Amino acid sequence: MSTEVARNVAIVVALALVVWLVPGGGEGAALVEQILSAIFIVMIVLILSRLYRQFRGEIFALGDTWRFALYAAVGVSVVTVAASRRLFETAPGALIWVALIAGASYTLYLVWQRYRSYA
Repeated sequence: MSTEVARNVAIVVALALVVWLVPGGGEGAALVEQILSAIFIVMIVLILSRLYRQFRGEIFALGDTWRFALYAAVGVSVVTVAASRRLFETAPGALIWVALIAGASYTLYLVWQRYRSYA
C-alpha cells in the first residue's frame, strides 16, 4: 500500500472517529454532507451549462418537439433526484422514482437517437 493510500485511509478513519466520538458530531456530519451536496449540484450545473453552450446549435436543430422532450426529460430527472429522499420513504415512492428516472432516461435516449440520425 502506498503512502498516499494510507494517508487517505487515515483521514477517512479520523473523520469517522470525530463523527462517532464528538458530541454533536452528527450535526457536523450533516453540515459537511450538505456542503458536499451543494458543491456537487453547482458542478453539475456548470457542466450542463457548458454543454448547452457547446451544443446550442444542435439542440435548436432538433425542432420544437424533440427540444421540448429533451428539456422535459432533464427537468423530470432534476425534480426526481431532488425528491429522492421523500420518494424512498415508501415502497410505492421508490417504484415511482425508478419509473420517472427510467422514463427520463429513455426519452434522453430517443432524443440522442434523433440527433444522431441527422448529424
